[in-house]
Amino acid sequence: MRREKPKFKQIIDAAVVVIAEHGYHQAQVSKIAKQAGVADGTIYLYFKNKEDILISLFEEKMGSFIEKIEQETEGISSSLEKLYVLVKTHFSVFAADPHMAVVTQLELRQSNKELRHRINEVLKGYLRLIDRIIVEGMEKGEFRRDLDIRLTRQMIFGTLDETVTTWVMNEQKYDLAALADPVYELLIKGCAAGR
Repeated sequence: MRREKPKFKQIIDAAVVVIAEHGYHQAQVSKIAKQAGVADGTIYLYFKNKEDILISLFEEKMGSFIEKIEQETEGISSSLEKLYVLVKTHFSVFAADPHMAVVTQLELRQSNKELRHRINEVLKGYLRLIDRIIVEGMEKGEFRRDLDIRLTRQMIFGTLDETVTTWVMNEQKYDLAALADPVYELLIKGCAAGR
C-alpha cells in the first residue's frame, strides 16, 4: 500500500541520487529527505531505516525493470529475439539512469551479508526471466539442447552485469546502449543451435 503513494516513489528516486553521489554509508536519511523535499520524519512513515530504503529501492527498480522486459518481449515468439530484447533493454535502462547504474553496480555490493541475501532474493525474479528464455529457446530448438541452464543464465547475467559495471567504473564515457548488438552476438554464438 505504501508503494502506491507518491511520496514513496519520491523518496526512492531521491535515495537513488543520494546513494549514487555519496555512497550508501554516507547517504544519511536526512540527505535523502532533503533530496526528496520531505521532512526527515516523513521517511520513517514509509521505511524502517536506511537498509529498508536500499532494499525497497532495489525491489521497486528491479520490479519495473522486469516488467519492462516482459512488456517488450510480449508477443515475440522467437527466443533469440527475446534474448536480444533483454540485452538491449538491460543496457538502455541503465544508460538512461546512470545514478541507478552506480547504485546497483557498486553500492549494492558493499552491503552486509543479511542485506546481500535480501538483495539476492529480489534478483531471483530477473534470473527466472532469463531462465524462461533459455528453456523456451531449448524447447523450440533455437538454443542448443545440451545447454546447462544454470551456467547459461550465469553467463548471460554475468556478461550483462560486468559490462554495465565496467561502464560505471569508466565514468560512463561511452555509449552503453550501443554495446547491445556486439554483446548479443557473443552470447548467441554460445547459446544458439547450429552456430
